[in-house]
Amino acid sequence: MMGWLSEWWRGGSAVVEPATLRDAARLAQLHGASFARGWGEGEFESMIGERNTLVHRLRLGGKTIGFAVSRVGADEAEILSIAVDAAYRGRGLSRTLLMTHLGHLAGRGIRTIFLEVEENNQPARRLYERAGFTVVGRRERYYKQPNGEQLNALLMRRDLS
Repeated sequence: MMGWLSEWWRGGSAVVEPATLRDAARLAQLHGASFARGWGEGEFESMIGERNTLVHRLRLGGKTIGFAVSRVGADEAEILSIAVDAAYRGRGLSRTLLMTHLGHLAGRGIRTIFLEVEENNQPARRLYERAGFTVVGRRERYYKQPNGEQLNALLMRRDLS
């Protein structure tokens, strides 16, 4: 009884599942709140409809609170974006999202995953490092901020095979 009550209090169980076109507006909202240059609803609609793109949503109870997007090519994939609503960060939900997303990529025969992460984004770097990603390169002034500042990106890789 207490376990069920505890789940209810927290908002229910976290579920990672394929995103649908109906999710595009909410995913765009989450992306815009998480990144300097947010993707629009149309961009998410396009990605959800593409065969070579895998888009998952993270739901807690009935609310979509996160997403992961990867583009697939042959036996490799690139994580294009992953985000969790700021109000739900620090609960391990991004790890659940990432690991489930990686499992689906592995199920598609993906052997190597790449991603870029802003060099100073310590929470994201910790997430990826704990998930087995290693730094394999650096891109100078890769991310352009609204104030004109340009931030470096780290290129990270994880082998699934």
